[in-house]
Amino acid sequence: MKFRLRQMEVFRAVMLTGSINGAAKLLFTSQPAISRIVSHTEQTLGLALFNRIKGKLVPTPEGEALFREVDEFYQQALRVDDFARGLAQGPSGTLNISSSPCLSRSLMPQVITRFVQRYPNIRVNYHTTLLNSMAQEVLSNKVDLAVSVLPLEHPNLTVQPFTEGRMVCVVPRGHELAQLAAVSIADLARYTLIAHHPSIPFGQLVAAAFRKAEVTLESRIHIHQTDVACSLVRSGAGIAMVDEFTVAGVDWIDLQVLPLVDEIRLTPSVVRSVFDTRKTHADKFVELLTEPATDTAAPASPDF
Repeated sequence: MKFRLRQMEVFRAVMLTGSINGAAKLLFTSQPAISRIVSHTEQTLGLALFNRIKGKLVPTPEGEALFREVDEFYQQALRVDDFARGLAQGPSGTLNISSSPCLSRSLMPQVITRFVQRYPNIRVNYHTTLLNSMAQEVLSNKVDLAVSVLPLEHPNLTVQPFTEGRMVCVVPRGHELAQLAAVSIADLARYTLIAHHPSIPFGQLVAAAFRKAEVTLESRIHIHQTDVACSLVRSGAGIAMVDEFTVAGVDWIDLQVLPLVDEIRLTPSVVRSVFDTRKTHADKFVELLTEPATDTAAPASPDF
């Protein structure tokens, strides 16, 4: 057998990620090991699978044709693996899912609760993950699906928006901004602002809103998760622009949530691999997530 299973796995990982480095991260191994396997595979098969162009690996026509066969075989292998695990675990099965941290406060708990009530024999493994790690989790099959608060862009992902939300302003109860019916970007700029770090999508979204309003964004505190921003506001560190999903999931009686004059829309989305064509427990979860139901939508804050 010239083309061994490990070689197929490595070849597929390089095709999915487009680089030796990406494949190494996907398979949790070293770059030199991946590079050696790719070179050995090309030698044993007598095929050039990739062209090396300016440090990048570009698939040859033979490589693309081989990938189609390998991926079909890989999906079949996954089905066999799932079947074997199902035999060992009994009829319960397992659903592995992740979501953006801000969706873990209200939306995801509601849907997971409905899921386990409807399918009591299916075990759910759930954790939160940041947007910059979500694609790798889905493509490496660490999770069956992910739910992102913002759409992801990746050629090997399918992204299905299923609801809408918006950014809001969070201030300490009794703050002078609470006298306004809605808060503008210019209003925010007059106070110490707690903002998401500019390197992450939420931070880029907020920065874009400030640029559109032609207001300079000055923040002395950068955070990576919205609930941290709310905790800082509660302690008196400043005010914050956050997503409504987080504040809807926690009853902070010492905070007030104010709408923004210029709406900044959020589009939570289901994220799955384009190579995942199987009918699995994930489809059942997506059905519950996307079906019309008042308890899966983002509830409005009572302060709006």
